[in-house]
Amino acid sequence: MARPEVWGDQQRATDLQRRRSRLQEDIELAGELTTLAEDAATLLELAREGEDVVGELGTAVEDLALKTEEAELSTLLTGEHDSAEALLEIHPGAGGTESQDWALMLLRMYTRWAERHGFKIETLDYQDGEEAGIKSVTLAIRGPRAYGYLRAERGVHRLVRISPFDAQARRHTSFASVDVLPELQDVEVVVDEKELRVDTYRSSGAGGQHVNVTDSAVRITHLPSGIVVTCQNERSQHRNKEVAMKILRAKLYDRAIREAEEAMAQEVGEKKKIEWGHQIRSYVLAPYRLVKDHRSGHEVGDADRILDGDLDGFIRAALAVLRNPTAAPGARPSA
Repeated sequence: MARPEVWGDQQRATDLQRRRSRLQEDIELAGELTTLAEDAATLLELAREGEDVVGELGTAVEDLALKTEEAELSTLLTGEHDSAEALLEIHPGAGGTESQDWALMLLRMYTRWAERHGFKIETLDYQDGEEAGIKSVTLAIRGPRAYGYLRAERGVHRLVRISPFDAQARRHTSFASVDVLPELQDVEVVVDEKELRVDTYRSSGAGGQHVNVTDSAVRITHLPSGIVVTCQNERSQHRNKEVAMKILRAKLYDRAIREAEEAMAQEVGEKKKIEWGHQIRSYVLAPYRLVKDHRSGHEVGDADRILDGDLDGFIRAALAVLRNPTAAPGARPSA
């Protein structure tokens, strides 16, 4: 990057800056692991010599274990766009208020997860439900490798609980879909303006940041594919259209990648289910409490902790299966 000619090509310079940033993160992580391991080894030696350092040793080992888990997770992020920031969409399934409330619970879960990791969250589109919950939401998760972490969350999420909206307190099952896309910075997706229908309307919502006083919200329909994207959180129509086009390009790119993967799967005789109702994870709150990922078999009995954003165990297990689908482990209960 010290070469002057590099800066004559802005795209190349940007790519190199990102690569350097990722390498620097890896170097820092390796340094932290080395320091933590050396500290634990020193405390272990002192303990063997009879020093009263058992408490400190326990803390050191715990810190080393947590950092090791972080390093293990980073080794799973090997996809082409895993270093990118993420666009996350949540849509309720059939079921009206029940599913819309479940979509809102998922929004809170992912918001808490992002906050735990120091990611910034930008709401691009938000539509309230009629009675409770949300009809849809689109978020930008800003932070390094956000897409790499979240891509395993794509799919249908199933909730079983005693409904707070049922006067007879019956058990209900609700579904909501989560879609995750990389926010593309260095991929050119050509979109013909003639293939687009652009509609403007007044933002809807309960107030605050989700409502504008002018007809600045934008809905773009890509006619050949039927893909529809909306954005209403920016104050100007121009900015909303710009953000909506960014989401549309990400969706079109993702669609092309999926079609290529499906064509390859057919050639090798595999079938992949990408369909509504094929849930990747179940969250059971009644009659017992359990969250289980159906791809990896990973399960946790403390459902409240998971719904409060403690997702790293599920993300790590799912990414391991996505990386090597034939090596999915059996169910492994954890606290």
